[in-house]
Amino acid sequence: MSTTDTTDSPSGAADTPEASRTGSIARAVTDVFQPRNLLLAGMLATGFAAAGEWTGLLWGLLGALCAGIVPAGYIEWERGRGTWGDRHVVDRTKRAPIFFVILGSIGVGSAVMVLGGAPSGILTAMLGLWAMTVVLLAVNTVWKISVDASVASAVVALLAVVHSPWWLFGYLMTAAVCWSRVALGYHTVGQVTAGTVLGAATAGAFLLG
Repeated sequence: MSTTDTTDSPSGAADTPEASRTGSIARAVTDVFQPRNLLLAGMLATGFAAAGEWTGLLWGLLGALCAGIVPAGYIEWERGRGTWGDRHVVDRTKRAPIFFVILGSIGVGSAVMVLGGAPSGILTAMLGLWAMTVVLLAVNTVWKISVDASVASAVVALLAVVHSPWWLFGYLMTAAVCWSRVALGYHTVGQVTAGTVLGAATAGAFLLG
């Protein structure tokens, strides 16, 4: 597959009412299941499972703050400055600063967890997300891999490991996210597939831990 980006700009306006409805549904799916929201829910659930009690929610909240909320805040700040048009940052060449912010934020959060004696499960999840971001950054230098698909897949994989294999049914949600990204013209099928595979690999951190 060529590494030339064909999806740096979303598709044009819909030509028919049916296409317009499809676009509206895709937009709703990609907004509801954006990385910030999924990481908030996923890290809270992971923290709770790791600690086995309510205190794990606090560690999960820290994880969500560092992995999802801080990066989302940075994107909004840059949008306010006129750097990017929206959270999707469709120009691949402008994405590197976001990845560096994510790496730094997760790194700080992980250090706090180590110093604070956080449960190993939530720390392992953080390290898995950190490693995933390193790969996203590397691939993004030549190809526009889907971050949304990676996060949607990673959250499901992590919950399946720390809670129950039944969480694998959450990949229906991941599939919906992938569909929405392609339908909106932000990514190709190959790019969302690669993102999904990379996200699933985060669960491997628990096998190595």
